[in-house]
Amino acid sequence: MTTAAESAADVSWDLDPLLDGRSVDELMDEAERRAVALSDEHGKIAGYDAAALARFMTELSAVQSLVGRAGSYAGLRFASDTSDPEHGALMQKVEERSTTIGTHVLFFDLEWAAVDDASADALLADPSLALWRHHLEGLRRYRPHLLTEPEERVLAEKSVTGRSAWVRLFDEQTSSVEVDLDGEKTSLGQALSRLFAPDREMRRAAADAVTAALAPGLRTRAFIYNTLLADKAVNDRLRKYDHWLQSWNLGQEASDDSVQALVSAVRRRYDLPQRWYALKAKLMGLDRLADYDRNASVAEDDEQFAWGEARDLVLDCYTSFSSDLGNLARRFFDERWIDAPIRPGKAPGAFCNYTVPEVHPYLMLNYTGRRTDVLTLAHELGHGVHGALARPQGVFHQSTPLTLAETASVFGETIVLNRLLARTDDAVARLSLLTESVDGAIATVFRQTAMNQFEDRAHTTRRTEGELSVDRFGELWVETQAEMLGDAVEITDGYRAWWSYIPHFIGTPGYVYAYAYGQLLALSVYRQYEQQGPGFVPRYLELLSAGGSDNPEALASIVDCDLDDPGFWDGGLDIIEAQLDAAESAAKDAGRL
Repeated sequence: MTTAAESAADVSWDLDPLLDGRSVDELMDEAERRAVALSDEHGKIAGYDAAALARFMTELSAVQSLVGRAGSYAGLRFASDTSDPEHGALMQKVEERSTTIGTHVLFFDLEWAAVDDASADALLADPSLALWRHHLEGLRRYRPHLLTEPEERVLAEKSVTGRSAWVRLFDEQTSSVEVDLDGEKTSLGQALSRLFAPDREMRRAAADAVTAALAPGLRTRAFIYNTLLADKAVNDRLRKYDHWLQSWNLGQEASDDSVQALVSAVRRRYDLPQRWYALKAKLMGLDRLADYDRNASVAEDDEQFAWGEARDLVLDCYTSFSSDLGNLARRFFDERWIDAPIRPGKAPGAFCNYTVPEVHPYLMLNYTGRRTDVLTLAHELGHGVHGALARPQGVFHQSTPLTLAETASVFGETIVLNRLLARTDDAVARLSLLTESVDGAIATVFRQTAMNQFEDRAHTTRRTEGELSVDRFGELWVETQAEMLGDAVEITDGYRAWWSYIPHFIGTPGYVYAYAYGQLLALSVYRQYEQQGPGFVPRYLELLSAGGSDNPEALASIVDCDLDDPGFWDGGLDIIEAQLDAAESAAKDAGRL
């Protein structure tokens, strides 16, 4: 059990529950044995009744959970120290065996998708299939894009030495980047954290050092990206997808039109980030920001939080909202579900891994004690309680589409932010908190949308022009950043290479717009809480507990959000504008304008 006196250095996760007293090989052996047994059902799916289909899905769920245990264990060990060759080798072995296991049951998706609509509808109406209904409905959405079983098997087998291998190489390349700061080598993540420093020379030096550190491997990372862009183009052509983002939208249960409406709505309001960066320049005493100034703190108070303080604050906020939620959140600390300290070789950033329903989620942080780290803790803990509450939904419905995945995290972060605002009457402190909040919203909604536009141009240009040079990638990056930043921010030459460390472009193409989607949705959900008060809590917990058991529109309706409303995204953007208005007022009250 952690105590308030402990530092983040003492907070490491216990991964043993994932193994459940077995080894990774034993988990994978059992998964393969059960998958091979399921392969005897090849050719029989069309003749299943509801009971037979339920029996198959029960066994398939067990296979998925066994593979998920092993995969989560290997992945979390690798994230905790990417420099250890044994960790990388274990993760690769699990990925290879997972692919092999998957090929044994590959036939099911194809045969189930081929069942005629009338028969499938009759089966799905049976109560015995409720635990898997939405997943089974979702599989049938891919009917126009499925290949023959032998073709699907070849693609699955080759992915281990193809796409997944390139993604791993990229991860190892970026994790091994060493930045020379003050005569010492430091990680990329730690160097990037210097961009939050109040001292401009420190930021400029850190940016120059990051650019220099990115340079040696830039051509390699560009080649990796080129290869993955071409790989996706081939897959999209074979599967008859009309454009590069269609497959991702389908997986997130988001229509092409709704995603385009989101992106268009955000791009129409690029005046908000430009207005924000102009205000920030004034607060910093600059005529104009440079790109390395964007994340700088404009706070005059550089409040630090010991790990124990952060823990108690976040837990109190969660408990004040809901005692049940608070008790669940406390388990993450008491039962060692968190890995908090910065360590050499540790993956940068922060994330939550849901793992499997039979275990529990895990959080990874790189905690340095800054106020933003406290909000990051609140954010990732939101993901954690979301995953924990959804465990009864089973392995196929525990996770939501990424378009809804940020709901609980942003909600939890907002609760903590508002607690910090409420506990101070000091104008300077309020300005600090508000500027950090607006900074976060701008980065999550507008910067991620600009990165979506970079991805869009990278994928489409690769398909029309062929392999892209390092300079061409830099041009596309600058073009899409400049559209969002306008004249408010100077883009330096070194910044042209900064696309090259962002993992989402490599591992999950199309992902980034989900941040904007999730942020705007979460802000709307929080507005409902403000308007409805305690009566909102049960429905909010119902939403989290539902996991991904229904489509996004149906899930959002639980908390009175209408995703089909054309003005929905504008409502979320209006909330960000109101936060910007409040920041400007706070700046005047603090005598900064």
